[in-house]
Amino acid sequence: MAYSLEELREDVAAGRIDTVLVAFPDMQGRMIGKRFQAEYFLETAHDETHGCDYLLADDIDMEPVPGYEAANWAKGYGDFVMKPDLTTLMKASWLEGTAIVLCDLSDHHHHEPIPHSPRAILKAQIERLAAMGYTANAATELEFYLFDDDYRTISQKGYRTAQTAGDYIQDYHIFQTTKEEGVMRALRKHLQASGIPVESSKGEWGPGQEEINVRYSDALTMADRHVVLKNATKEIAYAQGKAVTFMAKWDYALAGSSSHIHMSLADKSGKPLFVDGKDERGMSDLMKHFMAGQLAYARDITYFLAPYINSYKRYQAGTFAPTKAIWSPDNRTAGFRLCGEHSKAIRVECRMGGADLNPYLAIAALLAAGIKGIEDKLELEPAFVGDAYVTKKLREIPKTLREATDTLRKSKMLKDAFGEQVIGHYVHTAEWEQAEYDRRVTDWELKRGFERS
Repeated sequence: MAYSLEELREDVAAGRIDTVLVAFPDMQGRMIGKRFQAEYFLETAHDETHGCDYLLADDIDMEPVPGYEAANWAKGYGDFVMKPDLTTLMKASWLEGTAIVLCDLSDHHHHEPIPHSPRAILKAQIERLAAMGYTANAATELEFYLFDDDYRTISQKGYRTAQTAGDYIQDYHIFQTTKEEGVMRALRKHLQASGIPVESSKGEWGPGQEEINVRYSDALTMADRHVVLKNATKEIAYAQGKAVTFMAKWDYALAGSSSHIHMSLADKSGKPLFVDGKDERGMSDLMKHFMAGQLAYARDITYFLAPYINSYKRYQAGTFAPTKAIWSPDNRTAGFRLCGEHSKAIRVECRMGGADLNPYLAIAALLAAGIKGIEDKLELEPAFVGDAYVTKKLREIPKTLREATDTLRKSKMLKDAFGEQVIGHYVHTAEWEQAEYDRRVTDWELKRGFERS
């Protein structure tokens, strides 16, 4: 992110930086870590620091979850090593005197990578591609809702009457987004100043719904930018007395929030490999195999695109969220869309992911599926034409977390790509999420059955 350790030293000496956030992405895709006094970071912590291994064996509430093989009470919840990746060092211009660096995680004893850590999972798939002579480019669009209330106020209201920043559909609406520009301009400005190149922001379908887009990059850098962007969005909104949510479907009556993922492959020199001017759509054979793999294993990888109970409530017909895992050129009813037809920017857009996904896991799963398609030279099925919402006998996206967990559990492709222990770790994560939901009494149940049942 174009900020060197030497530049940090200069900024610390000049009093411009006094704090360094040393963080890693957890299973939920959040930044987890410590705030270091900058002088101590430069003296020691730039090499390594430590964290408790329960942080990759907990749920979204950060409660230790029983039943994980990798970390549990019997093993005593020991430490893992947090190794700063200094190529991710960046200023956090929205926080006073602060820099950020992201970490890889390794075992405290033998210093091998923690295999179930999200960044390690993605790096392993990137290494598989590199062995084939390829590099991956990615871009993750990100949608969220902006609220005029702050988090505490919304919580005290029981999340029932949260006031969105807009009052009507604002898709591409300039006047309405002008009202929200205090937060969005600050977000664009600070990301750009911090080394994350911003392309644009816009209003999305729902009232108060926003989309922010940063420039594509290599797959690992994109995932790193994604987690920093999400954290920055929350912090910038919080600083202005507002709140945001990245829930896939925060309100039944309103549009869900997605994180569409655009992908392409290049050679090691950066030359695009998805384009073929002789093809009727400009698609190379490599691209067709890659897409065929993503389609063939779309159901296997759905959990990594939709990791929560709530994620599946976004998949509703007529809402611009897909319900079928098929592909189509420039068709927003399909789960996969061909973009940039007949250009060097030709790419595949996966529209299945919600804004609640972990970008490392989602990109890694999409790469694994694409790699399998290349290895097996899978033939790309014909493009779908029409309204995928109403067309029968198309490949369905799993409708529930329970269904997606079952496909994950049975996926030989993912076990081969990620390792059986890694898949077992995330199957357990999914099962815990399901079990926690299954034993709760919801507001919907009370309202529907308190008197009438």
